[in-house]
Formats: sequence, structure tokens, C-alpha cells
Amino acid sequence: MNQTLLVELLTEELPPKALAKLGAAFAAGLFNGLKNRAFLNDGAAYTAYATPRRLAVTITGVRAGSPDKSIREKVLPVSVALDAQGNPSAPLGKKLAALAATAGVPQIGLEQLERAADGKADSFFFTYTAPGSPLQSGLQASLEESVAKLPIPKVMSYQRPDGATVQFVRPVHKLIALHGDQVVPISLLGLDASNVTLGHRFLAPGEIVIGHADSYAATLETEGRVIPGVEARRERIRAGLVAAAGEDSILMPESLLDEVNALVEWPVVYACHFEDEFLAVPQECLILTMQTNQKYFALTDAAGKLRSRFLIVSNLETADPVHIISGNERVVRPRLSDAKFFFEQDKKKKLADRVPGLANVVYHNKLGTQGERTGRVTALAVEIAGMLGADGDLAARAAMLAKTDLLTDMVGEFPELQGIMGTYYARHDGEPEEVALSISEHYQPRFAGDALPSTMTGTVVALADKLETLVGIWGIGLAPTGDKDPFALRRHALGVLRMLVEKRLPLALSSLLQAAAALFAGNTNFKDPVADVTAFLYDRLRGLLRERGFTQNEVEAVVAQQPQLLDNIVLRLQAVQAFAALPEAEALAAANKRITNILKKADVAGAAVQAGLLQENAEQGLHAAMSSLKPTVDAAYASGDFAATLKGLARLRGDVDAFFNDVMVMAEDASLRNNRIALLSELHGMMNRVADISKLAA
Repeated sequence: MNQTLLVELLTEELPPKALAKLGAAFAAGLFNGLKNRAFLNDGAAYTAYATPRRLAVTITGVRAGSPDKSIREKVLPVSVALDAQGNPSAPLGKKLAALAATAGVPQIGLEQLERAADGKADSFFFTYTAPGSPLQSGLQASLEESVAKLPIPKVMSYQRPDGATVQFVRPVHKLIALHGDQVVPISLLGLDASNVTLGHRFLAPGEIVIGHADSYAATLETEGRVIPGVEARRERIRAGLVAAAGEDSILMPESLLDEVNALVEWPVVYACHFEDEFLAVPQECLILTMQTNQKYFALTDAAGKLRSRFLIVSNLETADPVHIISGNERVVRPRLSDAKFFFEQDKKKKLADRVPGLANVVYHNKLGTQGERTGRVTALAVEIAGMLGADGDLAARAAMLAKTDLLTDMVGEFPELQGIMGTYYARHDGEPEEVALSISEHYQPRFAGDALPSTMTGTVVALADKLETLVGIWGIGLAPTGDKDPFALRRHALGVLRMLVEKRLPLALSSLLQAAAALFAGNTNFKDPVADVTAFLYDRLRGLLRERGFTQNEVEAVVAQQPQLLDNIVLRLQAVQAFAALPEAEALAAANKRITNILKKADVAGAAVQAGLLQENAEQGLHAAMSSLKPTVDAAYASGDFAATLKGLARLRGDVDAFFNDVMVMAEDASLRNNRIALLSELHGMMNRVADISKLAA
């Protein structure tokens, strides 16, 4: 009989941050275990459930027993099974006796064996039918296997009422194993399976009988006041928050929504308030303390300004929630008071006065203190500002103050606010607005897709900060390896590249990296990593450009040339993209690849083409076409019109084809050969000024 199977573990409160993974792993592990043991029909599917107090799964199309299975087993090679007279040997007798026990038959005779070729020699085979197993045994094995593989963050040992010690993520109180409406008699962690569970701790006291596996979710919701589905519960929370917010906007990060979802079984949203006086504190502080410490949802008005009203998700539904609301308001008040106190205390000391204190903060034992690092970043920021014609004094001031908020009480309590608080304090101190903004902007971009610094000073300091980290950490032998990147060097590299590309900054990579490496002169722990970091940056650049929709060949055509300036790299790629769409592109790319290979073997660097040595009509025609086209192509390239530069080359397609069809490049006459190679070298330069179009060849 094929029925839906339900398995549930009712536990003490599970760790909220691990709940979703535990639920998914429990369900998938049980499903795969039964599938591997042939207990599932084609089309069987599972639904995972997880609440703070339970892990469960329902699986459709589960058989009451696995089907019989025909097994063909090799016995022995004929040469071993029979003696010289063709009679059964002693090894055969022993093998057949053991096989008979396995197959569940009294005995096996020679006449029951099949003789068949097995590679180079004949062997005997025996075919028998292995009876299927009842669901009880398959489920028992699958459940034990699934539980053993759960991604439990920390195993807990506890004693059962009978005194036995068992281990699980949290104590387990009940086990349901229901096939249709029948209990499957299995056991786990000292518990025997039943069809009884518990609902909500307070809203549905007492035991609940699950009559049928198909009615699990509905029974829990109606009788137990529990929404067992993770997504269903999450959407209930989201809808409740939206309804309660009204015209306000909810600050609803997915991570917070996930965590709250793992804390409640019957979510109910209530609105609470705090005193308006706390709104004088930077709203980032209030938002963070509400989200991090209390798991509350902050509200903002249409302009993004924090409201004194906030939302909570409770696990209790009541007609009179006044005590729930007042209790949460009472709990959040000390947290907001702490934030206000930290803010007022921090403002008593200027950021500039905190600079000496950075000398007491270790950055890295091989790279010195935050004070020393600040000196390096400041020097590099001033140098980059000079390269860009930016204000060096503003860059120096911003870089000097950039890390000082690390010494404030607020950032000590909430490290996530570093930079943000520095901007508030700098404004309070009367620093120039661009300096104040730079203290937060120099961390940007903090993650993929994050905004870039909006000010020139912020951009300069952000580049200096990321380059100092990238080169410094790499230089002491801590380059990223595999999935390990504890200093986020990949993120720093992408930040540098995004600023260069998206802000179109005319800064040479080599100049930036060499300037950063020079900061560590005299440090005996430091080994110049510029070559390795350069390769690392180009590799990250390839990925960044592919994410923008360019093909691998298009990206390689540009990046393979290792351009020092990245301000026009997107324009070059767009030009390559347009060129690749031309009907002449494929032939010219193939010809360019051929030219590249020829030039690698030749040694005529710098040789000029001598018109008098051009004997064949095809080489004369190619030279004339190149000479005619060169002024147009040069002008287009000089004006930055890379698309026109490459499209102009399409006019050479016929002449290039004719050259390779009619002209022997490697002529026996050395002067003719060298002149033809010089012609190809000049053509190669014209063709690859924007990109290496040979990379477009298949």
C-alpha cells in the first residue's frame, strides 16, 4: 500500500540560527534514505517542516514494503569451481553453502548455476530473488542515518527518564512515525513512535493526535496553533508586519526575518513605542540595537527617518496584548538609553584627539598598530589624490580620522557601526563635510552590489585603505587560499576594481600597487607581492566583467592584454562585442591568431616595412589598404571611439585573405621574409590596439 509517511521529532527549543538547515537536512536525509532502499514510488516528493520545537517531514508515495529484488551473483570461475575431472571442487561446495544461506534456500546444486563468459574466462553465476523489507526496517535505518548526518552546531547530552544518556541537538520528547493512519513501530533516542504530538506551549496545552499523515500540517494549525511550514510561517510574519506598518516602511532584513521565524510557532505582530527623546541619537544606533538585541522591526517614514514606533513578532495571541506590548517597551528602553549614553559620552572627545590612541591598537603583529596603518593609508591617500588632481589636504585629514571611531564606546558596543559613527562625530567636531562623509565612505563597497563612495575624497581614501590591506596582508604571506579569505582580500580587490572601472578613474594599476608596496619598505616581514596581486586583480576583473554580461572570449580579448588603465575597459569591451557581430570578425580573428603565432617565432622587432621589397600583388594591396586606413583608425582610437577603430579593420578582411592565400611569408630570401614579417607586425599592432581579437577565434 502506498501512503504518505510522516515523521516528527518533538524537541526542546532548537537553536534558531540553525533551525532552517536542520529542518532541510532532516527531511532530505530521510527522503534519500528511503529512496535508496526502494521504498518510494516514482514521483514521490517530500515536504520539510521545522518550528522552534520540532523537525518533521511528510513524504508522498511511500510503500509499506520494498519490492522483491532479483540478484545475479557471481559464484566462482569455472576453472576454480570444477576439478580436472569436471566434478565440483571443495571451494565450490563452501561457496554454494554460504550462498544458500544468503538466498534463504536449503541448498544449491551445480545444475542451478548459469555458466557464462566473464571477461577472458567462464564463470558460474547464481540468480535468486531477495524478498523485500517491511517499511519498519527501512524507516528505522533511514531515520538513524539521517539523524546521524544532521548539521548540528553543538551536540547536547541529556538523560532520559529511564536514566539512559542520549545525544542530540536538544532533548527530544516525542517521536511520530505515521504511514497513512498507521503507526510504524520504530524507535529513536529512547523513544517509541506514536501518532501523538504537542501543539503550542500556551495556546494549545495537551496532547494532539495526528489521525493521518496527510492531515499533519492542518491538524497542527487548527488544533495545535502551530504553523509547521517554514515558508508558510515566514509569509505569515511578513504579511503581519506589512499590515501593522500601515503607511510606514519596515526595515526587514532577511536575516532578521529568518531568525524571528525560527523563534515562533504562532506569529502575531504587535506595535510598540519608545520615547521620542531617543530619536536624537543617530538612527543607525537605535535600529541596530533593536534588531540585534531585541529582534524588533524598526519603522521609518516616507523620507527614511526613524519612527518612535516599532513592531514585534510575538509567539502569543491574545485579545488584550497590553502586557506583551508594555513588557517589550520596558525591555527596549534600557538598550536605547545605553545607546544615548554612549553617543553623548563619545561626543565629549574629538576624533582628532583619539588619533594617538590608535598606536595602542594592534592591527597585525607583522604589520604593526592601527596607528602605523593609519600613517600608511594617509600617505597613500595623498599620493592617489595627487594622481587624480584631488585635494590632498582633505584626503590626508579623512585618512587620519578614518579609524578613530574604533576607539569610541558606541563602536565598541556595535562594531557594525564603524565608519557610520565616525561621520556623525566628525560633523559634531566641525570637520569638513567631505571629510566626515569619507569616514564612512572609505569602507565602501562593503559587499557585492554596495554603493561606491560618492565623494572624491571618500574614493581616494577607500582606494588607499583597500590597497594597503590587499598588498600588506598578501605581503606577509596571507593570500587567500581556496575558500579561506579571513582578511576579505577578494572583497577588497573587487572594491578597487569597481571604483576604477565604474568611476572611470585614470589610475594605472602598476602605479597604485607599487605605491602601496613602497609603504612597507623596511618591514622585514614583508615580501613584495605586486606580481601576484596583479594577477589576482586581473582574475577578479575577468569575473566582474563576465557578471556584466560579456562573454569569456570578449573579456579575454581585453584582459589578456593586461591593461593598466581600467577607466575605458567597458568601452573597449563594447567595441569588441560590436566587432564580434560583424561578418568579417571570425576571419580576421583567425588571421590575427595566425599572425600572432608567426610573430612569436620571428625576431624582427621594430623593423620597418620597405615598400620596394613588396613583390606580390597581394602584399602590395594589403600594405596600400593599411596605409589608407591608418589615419582613420588612428583618429578614431585617439578620440576614444574604440568601436569605430575595430569596425574600420573590417575593411581589411579581403586584403588579409588575399595575402595569406597568395604570399609565402617564410620566403627563402631573408630580406623578403623579414619584410613580410614586418608587414604582419604592423598589421598586428593595428588589429590589437583596442583588444587582442585573436581571442575571439574559436
